[in-house]
This record gives sequence, C-alpha cells and structure tokens, in this order.
Amino acid sequence: MASWIDNMEILKREGLWEGNFLRTLLITYRDKRGKTRKWEAVERIRCKTVAAVVPFTRAGEFILVRQYRPVVENFVIEFPAGLTPPDEDPKDTAYRELIEETGYVSTDIHFLAQGPISSGMSAEDIVFYLANDAVLADEALREQFPPDDSEDIEVIVIPSEGIYEVLSERGSKGDLIDIKVYGLIELSRRYLHELHAKNQFTSQRRL
Repeated sequence: MASWIDNMEILKREGLWEGNFLRTLLITYRDKRGKTRKWEAVERIRCKTVAAVVPFTRAGEFILVRQYRPVVENFVIEFPAGLTPPDEDPKDTAYRELIEETGYVSTDIHFLAQGPISSGMSAEDIVFYLANDAVLADEALREQFPPDDSEDIEVIVIPSEGIYEVLSERGSKGDLIDIKVYGLIELSRRYLHELHAKNQFTSQRRL
C-alpha cells in the first residue's frame, strides 16, 4: 500500500535477502518531482527496537563496555545495548542488558531519548536510558541474567571527571569509540543535574 509524506510516495518494499538476524530491502519510491527512485536498506528480524543504557554509579562513574565488532574489525567502546524482542518493553531490555554486559544493576532507570540510529540505511529505532546509582549485582541476579556466550566483553569504569581524556587515550591506542557515547555522556550529565536540582527542591519543600 502506498504511503504519502510531504508528497513523497513509497511504492514498494521488496525483500532481497534474509539471514538469521537481518534482511536486505529494495524500496521503490516516488520523489516530490514525480520521479521513481530506488533505495537499498537493511532491517532487523524479530526485533522491535534496540535499547541502550548509560550506567552511572553512586561514586560518580560511567560504566562502558569494550567488545570486538567484526563489522569494523576492531574493538569498540560503547554503552551496553541489546535487541528488544517484540514482546518485551525496551526498559526491561535495558535493565537486562545492564546486568548481562556489566554485572551492575540499577532500580533507578530513566528514559533519555529515542530515535532512528542510521536512517540512510535502516529504520532501526534505538531507545536510550540512564541507569542511575548503579551498583554491582548480587550473585543470584547475575546468575539469573548471565552474559551472552557469543560476547567477549571488558567492563570499563571511568570517573565522570576526566572521562574524555580516558576515551581519547583509548582511541589513540587503537580502540574505536562509538560516536553515540559522547552525546550520551552530556545528555546524562544534564539529566542528572536536573534530577539533583528537582530532588533538592522537593527536600526543601518538605522542610
């Protein structure tokens, strides 16, 4: 069925190839001048969205993960993230991935932002959460949410002050830094500042 957005019309979506986790598409559309064009794209299979979480400890540290990404043939430093199944809430995915990938847990998880991650290639949507006051999970919880055996992850705990220097040093030694990390650090800092100000105001009113 054709869809219209500002005089742009999607005419057809064809599947070209399908694997275990991805499929490639050929999208035929008509532009605002009436010319028919084609666009190649990729989409996830059996996945509603991606959930990512920014863990922040009670000691004022960010928790990141370092793992090998075959696509870029290198180790990438990023925040924990995972695919959200169709029957799972993205916030629950963030909670689960936090424990699985870092061994930390938080009961104070806040929505940060949501949107397309690479709109020129995929309709994939990503939701970002802040896991405030993250602490090491107890053994029972880590056993309930064990690490994925296909992932070889190094957990990196970095104090908020000086985090950019640490990332720069890691980058100079060959690691790749997920570009989203920089924006998420600042977005989290702003949210934490607003949360702290709100809590102070609430405490003063109670007095």
